[in-house]
Amino acid sequence: MSVEQLSEIAHKLVAYCRDHKEEECLNALYSENAVSVEAAIMPGKDSPETVGLGGIRGKHEWWNNTMEVHSHSADGPFLHGTDRFGVIFEFDATNKENQERMAMKELAIYTVEKGKIIREEFFYTM
Repeated sequence: MSVEQLSEIAHKLVAYCRDHKEEECLNALYSENAVSVEAAIMPGKDSPETVGLGGIRGKHEWWNNTMEVHSHSADGPFLHGTDRFGVIFEFDATNKENQERMAMKELAIYTVEKGKIIREEFFYTM
């Protein structure tokens, strides 16, 4: 893959995220067998790794059902070689279950193969 192709995919992902079109992003840019890796084990999971587009959609559904997002931003993309890029996300959100409000910043690293995102990894602080 060329740097130009990677850049196009990376910029599309950032645009989808900024426009709250995460479902469209998953449909357009992700491989069916994509892997998502969190920095820690998420509630109700036994591993930080989620395999498959269906599982990644489930993570998005959990987030949307659990969190009220007051504001968010996506900074980047930051390209690395011809197959990876990073994006810095920031969120101001309230957990709907316990009403705790938090500011969160995370770095997401995406790996692309054959024009599709095959891996996403999240590094974050809260």
